[in-house]
Amino acid sequence: MTKKERYQFVVDYFQEHMPNPETELVYDNPYQLLVAVILSAQCTDKRVNMTTPFIFEKYPDLSALSHATFDELFPLIKSISYPNNKTKHLIGMAQKVMEDYSGQIPMTVNELITLPGVGRKTANVITSVVEQQPNMAVDTHVFRVSKRIGLVSPKLTTPLAVEKELVRNIAPGLIHKAHHWLILHGRYTCLARNPKCRECGLQQACIYFQSQLKQKS
Repeated sequence: MTKKERYQFVVDYFQEHMPNPETELVYDNPYQLLVAVILSAQCTDKRVNMTTPFIFEKYPDLSALSHATFDELFPLIKSISYPNNKTKHLIGMAQKVMEDYSGQIPMTVNELITLPGVGRKTANVITSVVEQQPNMAVDTHVFRVSKRIGLVSPKLTTPLAVEKELVRNIAPGLIHKAHHWLILHGRYTCLARNPKCRECGLQQACIYFQSQLKQKS
């Protein structure tokens, strides 16, 4: 199977079996999504979703969050990983959006990464989810799954390199979906330690699965 055929197989499979993938973070607007994504770094979506309702109740918008103090916000997110840094990031993010962007969350990657707590991955998530921009966020799931299947070279060592390779080979109109496809596939099927290869619908295209078959034969 050529690389082009592999991409087509994977896209066709997900188009059929997961036509409308969505983030598992619970949010009502871009502000809530940005807060949730910042909190989700090295933390499960489930834990974030248990935490954010209390934050949004006390700080319903960016203006309210920009006036929060560390001692007020920290108790609400102390169960999240790296709560000290994330408390500072959330307050700093809100203050910068209010001061530099007139209270409107910017919707370009270059602008978003100027905000405290927002790296390229988070900026790609926000722009792809909110506006369906053709930006590919590469987390540990996307990094692992895209290599295992054979969508990108195993020699690529950085998330940015994987991002660029995926964006080059996936139609722009599908990139925002592909981001979720790969994350959810990695979260529930292509697990890090014990991938569920027997129940995976990508066996025919997956380099990892084919290599496992050869080892057993």
